[in-house]
Amino acid sequence: MRVLVVEDHVELARDIAEGLRDRGIAADLAHDGTVALQKGGVYRYDVIVLDRDLPGVHGDRVCVALRDHGSDARILMLTAAATIGDRVEGLNLGADDYLPKPFAFEELVARVHALARRAPAGPPVLVRGDLTLDRARRRAIRAGRELRLTRKELGVLEVLLAADGAVVSAEELLERVWDENADPFTRTVVVTLTRLRRKLGVPEVLETVVGSGYRVR
Repeated sequence: MRVLVVEDHVELARDIAEGLRDRGIAADLAHDGTVALQKGGVYRYDVIVLDRDLPGVHGDRVCVALRDHGSDARILMLTAAATIGDRVEGLNLGADDYLPKPFAFEELVARVHALARRAPAGPPVLVRGDLTLDRARRRAIRAGRELRLTRKELGVLEVLLAADGAVVSAEELLERVWDENADPFTRTVVVTLTRLRRKLGVPEVLETVVGSGYRVR
């Protein structure tokens, strides 16, 4: 899962992003509406955590612009205003959920996960052959054996299983599983896939398509 956190309070934005990363979620940051729109147009996000009261380009305008440009990311709107009228207005602008400040971080994480499950990214449980991945519980099982996978290994496996046999490039894996700080010239994807292959065991289910990428057999 990849999330964009749009919040002008730098320390709060950093805390949210770091907390999400600690839970295995790739998180990018934007501190104003202009940057949010730029990143929303370049990267494919599952969820956008959007502060409504942004300076410059207001969060309302960001929300409307994202929807007008066809973004299918789920939007969780944050605001210090907590009246029912404010919530209804935010939802009418195209937000999918609304969380008033101050909030408990665990609630934000729960809402991000709930929105991601509603995103057009496939069923909650992915199955291919004897391999099963429960997205909500972050558990992978092969032939009845639970696999001990790292967060990145789970993320790579999720993207490949969701592709349903289609080839996924290393660049797409880097974009979907890591955040914008990942170095595109490192071998991090190859190293992660090597470890994942070893943990999945035999017969091998991950196939390298030379010059194109990877897929699940």
